[in-house]
Amino acid sequence: MKKSRGKPDFEHFQHSDAPNCDAHVVHLDNVRSTQAEILATSKAKQIAEVFGILADPNRLRLLSALASQELCVCDLAALTKMTESAVCHQLRLFKAMRLVNYRREGKNVYYSLVDSYIINLYRSVEEHLNESSL
Repeated sequence: MKKSRGKPDFEHFQHSDAPNCDAHVVHLDNVRSTQAEILATSKAKQIAEVFGILADPNRLRLLSALASQELCVCDLAALTKMTESAVCHQLRLFKAMRLVNYRREGKNVYYSLVDSYIINLYRSVEEHLNESSL
């Protein structure tokens, strides 16, 4: 069976024995108290789209570069060893999700992060991975 490249191997997790309830009882107090906290389906879809955009190593590398300073497309291409065309394609996705801003200066286009929430998210995950590998 062929595995798709670039996709995590979740097969191990799918076949492991995850513990579940032996008694099928719904705890109504818990359900009622949590119901107001659960994400609405529309909001969950929006968040999933952002995570989908972030689910690419090249995009994460671009974000990590933009976390430190505003950079032009040429600089981003050199940093990530990607073509300028590939960088522009990824930046269009970021722009559509309102993750980056841009400005023109002469013939150059400079990109920056809209705000720090995305970079804080990726740094939190990075920190979590560093802690769990100890």
